[in-house]
Amino acid sequence: MRVIRNSKLIRVRKSKIHGFGVFAKRNIPAGTYIVEYLGERVTNREAERRYEYGEGVRGDPNHTFLFCVSSRHTIDAGVNGNDARFINHSCDGNCESDVRNGRVFIMSRRDIKRGEELLYDYSLMRSKDDPPGIDKQYRCRCGTKACRGSMLEPKKRKRRRRTR
Repeated sequence: MRVIRNSKLIRVRKSKIHGFGVFAKRNIPAGTYIVEYLGERVTNREAERRYEYGEGVRGDPNHTFLFCVSSRHTIDAGVNGNDARFINHSCDGNCESDVRNGRVFIMSRRDIKRGEELLYDYSLMRSKDDPPGIDKQYRCRCGTKACRGSMLEPKKRKRRRRTR
């Protein structure tokens, strides 16, 4: 696996989707490892502690730069993070994350044109104790045909019993 130095491929600027975004400085072929998601590696418990009082980026409790890499560890890109933290969510992104040995790499799913914003599906985990309206808190702004309206992972469908 070869990761090209991100300064050659990407730059951060204002996004129409949300805040800042990451954009291709040149054409990027499908299957390219673009950038590693960097930041301080902390335990999941520490990550929860850091944001338990409604703190987040600019006071938004739902806006953090956390990337869970295992059942025990999270990367907090709010501390020593790089440009990868500004890649926005899309339900039908042109990139995907690849977690290997506790490291996160962002890879292109398809060819990306110069000037195009890099996007991947966050698929944030749901839990049984999520409050009502959680999807509104994590509202998606991608606007694609495949948009499910939320940055959270798709809801699990209830299986219907077959009757004879």
